Amino acid sequence: MRIALAGAGAFGEKHLDGLKLIDGVEVTSIISRRLEQAQQVAEKYGAKHFSTNLNDALMRDDVDAVILCTPTQMHAEQAIACMNAGKHVQVEIPLADSWVEAQAVLDKQQETGLVCMVGHTRRFNPSHQYVHNKITAGEFNIQQMDVQTYFFRRKNMNAKGEARSWTDHLLWHHAAHTVDLFAYQAGPIVKANAIEGPHHPELGIAMDMSIQLKAESGAICTLSLSFNNDGPLGTFFRYIGDSATYIARYDDLVNGKEEPIDVSNVDVSMNGIELQDREFIAAIREGREPNASVQQVLPCYKVLHDLEQQFR
Repeated sequence: MRIALAGAGAFGEKHLDGLKLIDGVEVTSIISRRLEQAQQVAEKYGAKHFSTNLNDALMRDDVDAVILCTPTQMHAEQAIACMNAGKHVQVEIPLADSWVEAQAVLDKQQETGLVCMVGHTRRFNPSHQYVHNKITAGEFNIQQMDVQTYFFRRKNMNAKGEARSWTDHLLWHHAAHTVDLFAYQAGPIVKANAIEGPHHPELGIAMDMSIQLKAESGAICTLSLSFNNDGPLGTFFRYIGDSATYIARYDDLVNGKEEPIDVSNVDVSMNGIELQDREFIAAIREGREPNASVQQVLPCYKVLHDLEQQFR
């Protein structure tokens, strides 16, 4: 399986680190906005080709699939371009920042029959997989999820402290993780409300947001998001259920008494990004729909669209 990666920033390298661990996978092309960065990352990971233009990779015979870690505003258009070129594609979250564009990606996937997967990593983190397995086994039912997504980000900086060329967004990017995960764990969302705080004078986005969700099952979710929080940083999920309480912090899980739960045997790795990439590769090889396919996650983007209309 020969992969091109577009967007060689902090998250792109996380994918490249995961791909190194998957048998039979070769990274053949690196695309980045800056040629120097593309070359450096290509040399680091052994890719034979690098460029600043995605089309250069799409025209290559030694590219079977593409992973897009590019700016949000480019995701939908680039995903469609990949499928038009006959390449399978995994799009980092979010799939798009509009409902119309999200639908267009699904339309193209259904037209081509190619694998199109979206990077909803929470479905793959061992901590959340553990809870999902409890739910599917009938041993746990969610009553409430309480989620905090907190950053301290007053400038456009990525996870490595490098300047970004695009503006991050609490609703379309960070809320997407929780909206999709809540539906994945509790069932279809039937009600959603949101309020946002003041917009940053330079970034032009809300720096604080509060979202309420209700699932068809009756479970509820409260999500608080902030770019103003000066620590601790990250996303923290509290699952309150009928038989237990779980607190998930990325790949780690504890119960309500903060006692660690061993999730090392949930999957073949403790790295959610690696597991996400393994699913992408396996779906292509097996000719099947992946977990977090564009079709599966599309309802999340309808919820985000409806919430955005409330702000307007």
